[in-house]
Amino acid sequence: MNIYISGISGTGMGPLALMARKAGINVYGSDRNYGAIAPELEKAGIEYHVGPQDGVYLAEKIDSVGIDWFIYTSALTQDHPELVMARKRGLRVSKRDELIAKLVKDLDLKMVAVAGTHGKTTTTSMLVWAIRNLKDENGEMFLPSAYLVGTILPFAPSGSYKEGDRFFIYEADEYDRNFLQFHPWVSLITYVSFDHPDIYKSREDYEEAFRQFEGQSDNVVFATKEAAAHGLSVTSSTGKEPHTIEKIDERINLSGGARREDATTAFYALKNMLISVGKEIPDERIIEVLNAFPGARRRFEKVYEGFYSDYAHHPEEVKVTLEIAKEESAKIGKKGVVVVYQPHQNTRQHEVRDLYKDAFDSADKIYWLPTFLTREDESLPIITPQEFIEDINAKDRASVAELNDELAQKLKEHHSEGYLVIILTAGPADAWFRDSMK
Repeated sequence: MNIYISGISGTGMGPLALMARKAGINVYGSDRNYGAIAPELEKAGIEYHVGPQDGVYLAEKIDSVGIDWFIYTSALTQDHPELVMARKRGLRVSKRDELIAKLVKDLDLKMVAVAGTHGKTTTTSMLVWAIRNLKDENGEMFLPSAYLVGTILPFAPSGSYKEGDRFFIYEADEYDRNFLQFHPWVSLITYVSFDHPDIYKSREDYEEAFRQFEGQSDNVVFATKEAAAHGLSVTSSTGKEPHTIEKIDERINLSGGARREDATTAFYALKNMLISVGKEIPDERIIEVLNAFPGARRRFEKVYEGFYSDYAHHPEEVKVTLEIAKEESAKIGKKGVVVVYQPHQNTRQHEVRDLYKDAFDSADKIYWLPTFLTREDESLPIITPQEFIEDINAKDRASVAELNDELAQKLKEHHSEGYLVIILTAGPADAWFRDSMK
């Protein structure tokens, strides 16, 4: 089979291209720019075009090798030249979820899905780290697994499949209702709040999508009582009751309650995976591996000594990430935490603005950037940094900022004074931060 992936080098589609290639599928694609997964694609020998996505390269591939299936990201508009070309030429056209569902079925894999408003990338990354490090005396994995993670991993490719894999570990994103394509063997639900108002018209609509997803799962594990609060009113399709983890495992010593919570959820999943294949590993060994988790890109990632980056762009994520940063700063002997924050999507901010009030209480200094605008409702006024700051408890420690030399110098001064400096952004500020703080 020959497939073509539009937007192939991003963190959403790149890992899928890697997994499909490993599964024996011929993969081609395109992207406007070199995305985060570009080095991994090139290492895997995947051919793709970078530049204008005007349909010319796609047409060349249709004529030269024959493309069977066109896969596109949710970011593509319906009038995108490649999407229009694919339909005009009669290709099978779908978003990534259909290809993932086919791979899981054809390869006879048990899907371990990680879903939730927050924490799913970290929990999925922890599972991947653990399965790669839990091995027998011959170096063979106890839990051979394919996986897809929506970020860069410092210890492995972002997507993988090899012959003999038994499980498929997947970060099941609720955006665009992607996760409703799947019927997992087990679903881990980290936390359910409300997000993506451009897709879900209300909190009730959002929670109903999760209830549907949970109902499609053979087994459901809720990370906390709060995650289960909206939960299933009926048992799953197999008649099994969902399970709620009662408390964080005290043997896990990662910084931050949220990270320890994610690791506890991963621990429970690993135990159940081992039981399903008739394997047994001492709990202490599993805990040891999870405690050594090195992190994932932009998930409390240590970029340089004393400088960290995180993807948090929702008030609830901001709060828990800064609590992690506060604990880590004390552990490594820092004075406190300085944060740079770039909100993501003005439409989202209108829905969550009231949740920011105590989100920055753990920070010693806050620099608030203008919102990164994408997929916007043009009828909504853009909320300014100053308006956000007026709403928070820590307004006396907050300043409006821009991505410029002045901000870079201030952050370096805070670092030299002994503070942990962290940027929270789902947008382009991350690249500026990495370059400016070298």
